[in-house]
Amino acid sequence: MSEARAGGAAPSRLGWWTEMLFALAILGLLVRVAYLFDQNGYLPQPFFYEPSDTFMDWFNTAYWARDPGSYDSWRTIYPPLTFVVLRFFGLDHCYVSNEGLPSRDCDWLGITVILAVFVLNAVLCWLTFRKIDRRTVLPRTIALGMGMPMLFALERGNVLLLTFTCMLLALGPLLASARLRWLAAGLAINFKVYLVAGFAVQVLKRRWRWTEGVAIATLLVYLVSYLLHGSGSPIEIYTNIYNYSSGFVASQVLDIYYSVTYQPLSSLLSGEVFPIMRVVGSDLAETGLVVITILMRSGQALLLAALFAAYLRPEAVSPHRLAALGICLALISSEAGGYTQIMVILLVFMEPWKGIARPIALVACYLLCLPGEIVLGLIPTIWRESWLSGQLVELQVGVGVGFFLRPGLLILIGIGLSLGTIGDVWREIDLRGLRNHTPLFTPRPQTEA
Repeated sequence: MSEARAGGAAPSRLGWWTEMLFALAILGLLVRVAYLFDQNGYLPQPFFYEPSDTFMDWFNTAYWARDPGSYDSWRTIYPPLTFVVLRFFGLDHCYVSNEGLPSRDCDWLGITVILAVFVLNAVLCWLTFRKIDRRTVLPRTIALGMGMPMLFALERGNVLLLTFTCMLLALGPLLASARLRWLAAGLAINFKVYLVAGFAVQVLKRRWRWTEGVAIATLLVYLVSYLLHGSGSPIEIYTNIYNYSSGFVASQVLDIYYSVTYQPLSSLLSGEVFPIMRVVGSDLAETGLVVITILMRSGQALLLAALFAAYLRPEAVSPHRLAALGICLALISSEAGGYTQIMVILLVFMEPWKGIARPIALVACYLLCLPGEIVLGLIPTIWRESWLSGQLVELQVGVGVGFFLRPGLLILIGIGLSLGTIGDVWREIDLRGLRNHTPLFTPRPQTEA
């Protein structure tokens, strides 16, 4: 894919140096992570606060891939594809009980797959960004392939690693076959349901064949995985997702440790469960709630406005930009975990450093990729077993700046993309006029009698 086809352009000297400095900062912070791990025996904040739980997103799910109660007992929100894949990439004899820790020590194949997919994703990032813009391939590969969201997904062993591979192949320039892209999109949606937002909005570009192909691939992948797993009906998945999204209430400060939205923080500030108002005062808590609500609603409103603008002038908006708008809207509106930011970052890194709005979104992405935290205050020290170092460690974690900034940075990305989209559409309308646009539904020409 050429730069013109990708919508790319060589970045300015300022843009190139900015991205390189961010990449160097990420590498420097990774050295700091390695040093602190060597000194303390566990990965520092903002990595997961339970050092004994490394890779357990994978192995807990892998156990339920072999148990019939994944939807009624465990109440998972994963479609059945995840369980089919994790059972295939694992050793059955390691899962004799629902205790995930012994299974992790036994199932070497699962750990090998986690690490292999992580390396594969870094290679695919390099190949993708090299096709889009050779000048920015290095900093963007470092930021996305080795930045905090990807490392957090690696440490958790989350199936998002596989989802990222499918997403990159579906929307990146590496696959020439439309059918293979449809299949990759169908796999991605069956791994993480919220990604449907990134593909459903493609109808705004009148990409009917693409949308139909993705829909058919998604349905076929679901049916095959449902038959192989034996459970996970649409009603079961919907019920579990509804209960999960409506029942989440933050009850402690660690519930906002690495969140993607302000919803957990709103739960704490409301004082419904955790009496934070007694600590910070009711005035500050109420002001925080108002500010958070305004930020979320403003981001959602701008994203919806950008999608409407894309409907008016689909030729002015690239497919990956449209997908980023849809996924960003989905993530801002629901709490799905901090590592989900890699999906939006991937699509934003396909944008050129051009204008004002795009660089704002790009800088926000780089900030999210920084593997570090500024701790404002520590919570009481706890002792935990660290799986990576194999020893008992004195764990020190606390309230960090990232608790409050990361959700805001995702909203800022959405605002930057939205303003850029609205600006592109406005210039297109100014050039061609408002009435000269592609209709959403084009009637078929009638044949003469």
